[in-house]
Amino acid sequence: MASDSGLASLGVEGATAAAHALSLPADSFGNNPQVEVMWAMKAYNHAEVYFNLISSVDPKFLKLTKVDDTIYSAFREAFQDMNIQQLHPDLLKSAEAKEKWRPFCNQFEGVIEDFNYGTLLRLNCEQDYTEENTIFATRIQFFAIEIARNREGLNTPVFTSKTNKS
Repeated sequence: MASDSGLASLGVEGATAAAHALSLPADSFGNNPQVEVMWAMKAYNHAEVYFNLISSVDPKFLKLTKVDDTIYSAFREAFQDMNIQQLHPDLLKSAEAKEKWRPFCNQFEGVIEDFNYGTLLRLNCEQDYTEENTIFATRIQFFAIEIARNREGLNTPVFTSKTNKS
């Protein structure tokens, strides 16, 4: 992932202002395009950090939250047959999927900070974040799928491909 843009391009003052703005209640903004850009940059920054992490540390040993075990168990109970190696957008975005995801996500309200914030999620776990390989998901969906990918060894090819190039 290139980091020519993002929060670094804002400078210290801009990044501080963005961080302050993102901490305010959402209803204080209305439909402000600048806030949407800041959220997109925050999501991009999170994605970049996460991809760098799974590229440099064996993902099987990563712990993403204090409740990884709970998230993983609940996810695999609710979504036993979901192919998380190659996600199809309908598995997250269709009306039927949203009905199934809603109770799963809501059980983590108050458990996972900002559980419903927007996050970028890779569709194919063996590839980097690109426009074609990225979907917008909630933070708890990201955690559920990435914890499962890590535990099931599906993110290992990212780690091995990056460490073999070094």
